[in-house]
Amino acid sequence: MPELGPLGRGDPQQLGPFRLAGRIGEGGQGVVYLGRSDAGESAAVKLLHVKFTGDLTARSRFARELKAAERVASFCTARVIAADLDGDTPYIASEYIEGPSLRETIEATGPLSGSKLERLAVGTATALTAIHHAGIVHRDLKPDNVLMAADGPRVVDFGIARILDSTGTITSRAVGTPAYMAPEQISGGEVGPPADVFAWGSTVAFAATGSAPFGGNSIAVVLNRVLNHEFDVSGLPEPLRGVVRSCLQKAPGARPSADQILLRLLGHAEAAGASTAVLSQGAELAGRETLGSGWTGRGDTSDAASGGSGVPPAREAGVPAKEAPRGRRRRGRWLAAAVAVVVLAGGGALAARQWGPSFAAALPGVTRGASEPDVSPDASVRFTSVVDKAAKTRKLTIAMRDLVPGIALSDGGEWHGFEVEVGAYIARQLGVPRSGITYQASSMTERASLVNSGAADLVIATYPINENNQVTFAGPYYTAHVDVLVRDGDPYAKVADLAGHRMCSPGSSMSTGIVQDAVKVRLVAADTYADCMNLLRAGKVDAVPGDDLLLAGFANRESIRYKLLGARLTDERYAVAVKKGDLRTCKAVRAAIAQMYKDGTVKTLLGKYFGKVGFAPETERPAPASCG
Repeated sequence: MPELGPLGRGDPQQLGPFRLAGRIGEGGQGVVYLGRSDAGESAAVKLLHVKFTGDLTARSRFARELKAAERVASFCTARVIAADLDGDTPYIASEYIEGPSLRETIEATGPLSGSKLERLAVGTATALTAIHHAGIVHRDLKPDNVLMAADGPRVVDFGIARILDSTGTITSRAVGTPAYMAPEQISGGEVGPPADVFAWGSTVAFAATGSAPFGGNSIAVVLNRVLNHEFDVSGLPEPLRGVVRSCLQKAPGARPSADQILLRLLGHAEAAGASTAVLSQGAELAGRETLGSGWTGRGDTSDAASGGSGVPPAREAGVPAKEAPRGRRRRGRWLAAAVAVVVLAGGGALAARQWGPSFAAALPGVTRGASEPDVSPDASVRFTSVVDKAAKTRKLTIAMRDLVPGIALSDGGEWHGFEVEVGAYIARQLGVPRSGITYQASSMTERASLVNSGAADLVIATYPINENNQVTFAGPYYTAHVDVLVRDGDPYAKVADLAGHRMCSPGSSMSTGIVQDAVKVRLVAADTYADCMNLLRAGKVDAVPGDDLLLAGFANRESIRYKLLGARLTDERYAVAVKKGDLRTCKAVRAAIAQMYKDGTVKTLLGKYFGKVGFAPETERPAPASCG
């Protein structure tokens, strides 16, 4: 339990669903409280200062912080639990993170070396890559903004981040901490992702040496060193030495991208950007507490977070530490939703080819570079994770439904449909081309056994999340609803209008009973949905009940127009099934789904397969389910 300051007179007792237990810290913009929900969930609740509640600029900044957090890939960000930016007391609540900062870890135990340093480098590079993929520039990456949590290093503090505009640039106003600022931040140049890369190099150099690479006893000295001096990287081990040297180049264009840093550290070729599979691999390797045999003699393998002592009081992003109340050092550090990016699994080890084949062979998920031969593993090899299989074989087997037009339909061995395309997108994010996918028809009763036996790697088959099912669910990738399909032009605008009319009842579909609970209709039995569509086309029934995607898929191939009434009688969260306990794959698939919504792919696919039907599909990403 962290040491907390008491609530003061005028402090709220509750914000949204959270009862406030005390103050964590206060800065120029607002106060951060520790809150607890009725379910016992702890959260850091950031409340905008009362003096700013009428300030539209301050509210806009607060909203921008929330937007920044939401744009980072889901497996790299602190979960936003609740937010209210429009009320009288605007706040954002997110996960509460405990652990000392990197600076305090170094001050307490000295510079990092061996596996501790390597875990830090991979973890922070993975986080920075995810941040930049979301179009965000951190602008103040430094040792104070890296928390050494129990599960590894986490990059935080987005209070001064800026969303990239349509030109790919941001405001050039110098913001940051001088010893870790890039030269362009000081000189008034354009401040973009290369500035974060420079700060990453400085932060890793500090971790390895215990001193800021451009430190000095005055701001003037620091700024002069950043602009004019070169840092001696000879004390760093390879491959970090070369990577940090390139990151600390004075010219922004001479620095590598965050993707290139991560790819170098993981021993990948740099021809392409870091895929979701690479991010997942980086987070996995960074989260290991025990290393492969290739690490013998490379130093202490204990977790870097274990030696930390006190933790400074949490403070608002961008506010100097001296503004936080003194005398309240604690292990807990707040991680406000708008100011946090989290490395998925923190800590771990670098998997670079330069450190020898024995190390690379010891780490699952480490793939060969483009210049190395592509040797496929023997078919009998059992992978610990689908992410590993995808990375090493470039192949996946995806189980689907069949005979469902618009969703999943095999035609002479060629598969088509919305879920087929979802599967192809996820596979591509995992590094598997479409040619490497084997689609396999499956029944509902086979799904769990297929993934848990390894006969299928993923199941994408309008599979609703069910906590009692013996699989791990990633997603959801869509929220479907029980609805009713009618002919366009018929006089039905809502479900109640069907009272007393004829409705097809397809086979054993549960949707019939759900609609009957809402309106009394005359049922006409049919064996399949195809039979129901024939009856509807011929005017022998007035409506067909069912899953809205399924109904729209059947209707989209018809020559006459149909519409869905928009009843939305249920919510079914359809997710991707993976082997029980394969959390790495779950998180990687969840990130791919987030990207699929962000880049507009879902909206495009919905238009492609259901666009001829009067239908308002869900185009906003469903709230992600936990992989745990």
